[in-house]
Amino acid sequence: MLTTEKVWEEFSGGLKQFILKRIPDETQAEDVLQDVFLKIHARIDSLRDQERLPAWVYQIARNTIYDFYRTRQVALLPQDMTYLPDDPFEDVVAELAPCVKHMVESLPTDYRDALILTEYEGLSQKELSEKLGLSFSGAKSRVQRARGKIRQMLLDCCHFEFDHAGRIIDYQPRCECCAHQRC
Repeated sequence: MLTTEKVWEEFSGGLKQFILKRIPDETQAEDVLQDVFLKIHARIDSLRDQERLPAWVYQIARNTIYDFYRTRQVALLPQDMTYLPDDPFEDVVAELAPCVKHMVESLPTDYRDALILTEYEGLSQKELSEKLGLSFSGAKSRVQRARGKIRQMLLDCCHFEFDHAGRIIDYQPRCECCAHQRC
């Protein structure tokens, strides 16, 4: 039988780090962690599939962090935060952006150009095929291969945790080069 104590033993350390990345004040982060476990305790009987426990726990944590910022004045935000995003977990994507940019730049020219033109400059794959003089299926293939290479580089670089919708909720670098770049 799943208990709050078991969830605490398994997740409290990781959750605290997860929260501290989003709420840098240790005391406030500890308060949010306690709120998360109060919610887990109150709702633990509603979890039907224990295999979904990590996603469920981190979703509660994300919602609690969101509530934390939503209920406070903007003046209480850390000084280096210029805005509060609609989704407080956009910071994971923002943290990964420089690393992804570096990975895109390291792709072979054909793949790099295809990805930049479609993902960053907004060309459709049809427009890409015309611009590069490729067949439409050739352009689609090139973009898909470039995405696949970036995906593999990210998976080689970091261990990712996902929520139930497949969004990244946290990551940990696997190698020294990743830890150095924090990507």
